[in-house]
Parts: sequence; C-alpha cells; structure tokens
Amino acid sequence: MDALALAAWSFPVLLLLIFLRFPIGLAMLLLGLAGSWQVYGSLPPVLNQMKTLAYVQFSNHSLTIVPLFLLMGQFASIGGMSQALFKAAEAFLGHRKGGVGMAAIGACAGFGSICGSSLATAATMGQVALPELRRAGYSGALSTGALAAGGTLGILIPPSIVLVIYAILTEQNIAKMFAAAMIPGILAALGYMAVIGIYVRVAPGSAGSIPAVPWSERMRAFRAVWPAIVIFVTVIGGIYTGIFTPTEGASVGAVGTGLLAWRNGGLSKKNLLAAFEGTASGTGMVFLIVLGAAAYNNFLALSQLPQELALWVGTLGLGPYSVLWAILVFYLIMGCVMDSLSMILLTIPIFFPMISGLDFGLTAEYTAIWFGILVLIVVEVGLITPPVGMNLFVIQSMAPDISISDTYRGVWPFVLSDFLRVCVLVAFPAITLWILRF
Repeated sequence: MDALALAAWSFPVLLLLIFLRFPIGLAMLLLGLAGSWQVYGSLPPVLNQMKTLAYVQFSNHSLTIVPLFLLMGQFASIGGMSQALFKAAEAFLGHRKGGVGMAAIGACAGFGSICGSSLATAATMGQVALPELRRAGYSGALSTGALAAGGTLGILIPPSIVLVIYAILTEQNIAKMFAAAMIPGILAALGYMAVIGIYVRVAPGSAGSIPAVPWSERMRAFRAVWPAIVIFVTVIGGIYTGIFTPTEGASVGAVGTGLLAWRNGGLSKKNLLAAFEGTASGTGMVFLIVLGAAAYNNFLALSQLPQELALWVGTLGLGPYSVLWAILVFYLIMGCVMDSLSMILLTIPIFFPMISGLDFGLTAEYTAIWFGILVLIVVEVGLITPPVGMNLFVIQSMAPDISISDTYRGVWPFVLSDFLRVCVLVAFPAITLWILRF
C-alpha cells in the first residue's frame, strides 16, 4: 500500500478507535508513529522523531496559556461564580416571559467568559440553573435544551483554549482571535434568548414565571458579580490592547479568580488542591491530544495527503464558498462524535491550506481569523446536534426524569438558531471582523 492510500485509510481507523472509546490523543499518537514507520520503511527515523516531537511541540511558550486558563476556570467553579451569575441574571430577567431561561443563557455566557470550556459550562450551569428552571415551571424539554445550548457559549466567548490552539496552528494573533469571537459570541447568546422568547409564546405551557424582585435586591445581586466582570474586561481588554501578552493576561485572570474564590470562602485547602489537580489533569489531557495530533499530522505530511487533497479540490472547479460549506458540513457531522480540540488539531493542517488558497475578497489574515471562528461555531453546534451531541448527554444525566427524546425536542430550536447564525456570518464576514478594524 502506498503512502497516500495508507494515510487515507488511517482516518476511518482513527474514527473506529474513537467509537470504541480509545483515548483520542493516544489513538492519534499510535497511528501517526505507525504510519510514519510504514512510510519511512524503517524504525530509526521514527525513533528519532519520537525523541524530538514532544520538545518541539511543548517548547512553544504560547501553550503556557492553557493551564492558566484551566486554573482560572477551576477557581471560578469553586468560588461560587456560577450561582452568583445566575442569580444576578435571574434578578433582572426572571419576571419576564421566558426570563428564567434567558437568565440561564446569560449566566452561561458570563461563566463561559471565565471558564473557556463548553462541557464544563454545561455541567456547572446545569447544576445551578436546572433546579431553578424546574421550580419556575419550565418543561423538561425547554430546560435541558436551553442549558445544553448555553453550554456552547463556554468555548466561543473568550478566553477559549481552542482558539489559542487554532491561533498557534495557523500562526495568527491570539488577541485578534479573541476579539473576533466577541460579536459571534454575543449574537449566539442573544439568538438563544430570542429562541426562548419565541418558544414560550408558541408553547405557553412550557414555562412559568417568578415575581419581580425589588431594585435593591437586583443591585445586591449585581454587586456580587461585578468582580467577575472586572476580571473578564481586564483580561480580554488587556490582551487586545497589548497591555498584557496572552500568557500574562491568563496569569492575571487566574490570580483574580483565585482571590475572588478566596474572598467568597471557597478557597479552602481541600478545594485548592482539587483545583490544582483538575488543572493538571485537564492540561495533561490537552497536551496528550496536542502531541498525538502532531505525530499524526507529521505522518499525513509525509504521505502528501493534504497537498494532494488541495490539488484535487482545485481540479473540481468549485467556488470558494462551495468549498467552505463542504468543510463546515464536515465539521458539523464530526463535531457530534469528537471534541472540538481534537477536531481542530486533526483537521486544520489539512483544511487550512485549502482555505488559504481561495479568494474570499479578504486579506490572508482576515481569512484565517474568519475561518477559525466559523469552524469553532460549527464544531460547537455539533455538541448539541442530536442524536450524539455530547452536551445533551451531560445535561440529561443531571435530569434522569427527563427523557432523552424530550431533550432532543427541546434543543432543535437552538440548533436552528445556530444554523441561521452561521449562514449570516458566512454571508457577511464583516460582522466577525468588524471589531478588528479598531
């Protein structure tokens, strides 16, 4: 079997291993090393590659941002910020029609801005908001659907580890990637709130209401969350304006959330050790995936598969947007069964050269940033697309009395909102790139 055919067959083998619950980082590492062995025809070059691969990958200082943002999310969780964010949003929106659901979306957006993980946001906010939604008379379908969709905001609204990895892979500015994600993230949150507003009017029995709270209580709830807002603005604003490097900004965020958790009484010795352990575990998982993807992508580069695929697409005579939509549909399907980080690491070395060679009427930098945001959005849509969206199972596991079919039914309006948003952002790249002009 020649190298090109070997690389082509390796991808279905990788998917099979994923379906069999084999750790994806390890699967990519083993396939990459085995494939390189076959291409080289001897073992010594592979052993030499193993000797240098980890050093080459992890000597990139930009990766130090990963454990810092993970620690920031750990401190946010133990510091009670999820409860404070939900209570503040509920105080201002809860009395409106569909307001408690909108508050849950707003809290997911706020928590995501200091967490950076979709599954963690869904799990944390599910614990906080699901009982309140049920207590307010929300149906099981709307409750679980809204929280599963809201969880995706955790990785779209900066800071986002996946955006950091994408920026490193494509040699883009991390600060600009964060800035470009802001407007799509806000549009996502507003779109989900609009879906809830429409849902409760089309199906009036799907949601109850709670009484309005006095303005004094609203201000008290706001005072509980303003430190988290200050941390977010300081970190993202400092990175974008150049006051901080991304690593320095992540350090400031970790220290700030740590102090806030300590002030709120959540930073006990036990919780601190648990936060460090969670950060170490998450960092190890991310770095193993990074290492595995590097080995697998080295194998693909040796086989010339990315170059041949780009040439083949060029011979089809397809327009730039046809190629883009084909790639986005692929990401949507694969996002149902793979996590976003693995998808980015595995496919960007293949797809990015294709997109870079197409003319969208944008500069090379703007094309790279726009494409990265689109890919991130579509991969995250896969997390809530039935039948195997991972966020759906995270939320449904917290509500065993709600059938998975109800959760599927409740999430579809949010999926349609995402499809509409993707279409708008594809048709009008300026919406994503507008903030970069300042």
